[in-house]
Amino acid sequence: MCGRFTLTVDPAEMGAAFRNYNFPSQFVPRFNIAPSQPILAIPNDGNNKADFFIWGLIPSWAKDPTIGNRLINARGETLAEKPSFRGGYKYKRCLVLADGFYEWKKTPGTKAKVPHFIHMKTRKPFAFAGLWSEWHSPDGSQIRSCTIVTTQPNPIMAAIHDRMPVIIDPDDYQRWIDPAAQSPDSLQPLIKPYPADEMTAHPVSTLVNNPKNDRAECVVPA
Repeated sequence: MCGRFTLTVDPAEMGAAFRNYNFPSQFVPRFNIAPSQPILAIPNDGNNKADFFIWGLIPSWAKDPTIGNRLINARGETLAEKPSFRGGYKYKRCLVLADGFYEWKKTPGTKAKVPHFIHMKTRKPFAFAGLWSEWHSPDGSQIRSCTIVTTQPNPIMAAIHDRMPVIIDPDDYQRWIDPAAQSPDSLQPLIKPYPADEMTAHPVSTLVNNPKNDRAECVVPA
């Protein structure tokens, strides 16, 4: 799964890494982004513009928005089958912007888990595969939300956890967020582990266990 991640670069750096997309004029660095919080994503609405979405997908048909607390991740292998995700897989995909993420490694023989920070060797930002939705409440308000797609781990991640977020290759950004409806057969080749030789990981402090700790110390090697 993917339960925490980071986006610490400034808008100028994002613009350099994602040249064909528009970004908010300012946003604060985030070192410990948690579910139910706003996350920056580019939806496939044809505008190529990043906006903030609530992390935790609320399907348009949901009666209660708290369902989003259980839908922070979507297994890539079953996107076309699950009622919560199959519509979004076909019609509403997004790029979730990040520059690193956390996962917890079990310590054999104990209940302890050691948090690890995983990122690109270049430290450049990247994009998770995501699905998004618009939910309308009975009072007329609207919530835009999204989920992060996961897949089997690459060798770097396999030493830490049995899942990892799907990271989209930059050459495939437009393919993933094409506004046109897509079939599972056309998209499934993108649901794969990212090349391990481009990534690195290191253990970090348990500071990251508490989402209230949103500061640079979270990513410092333990």
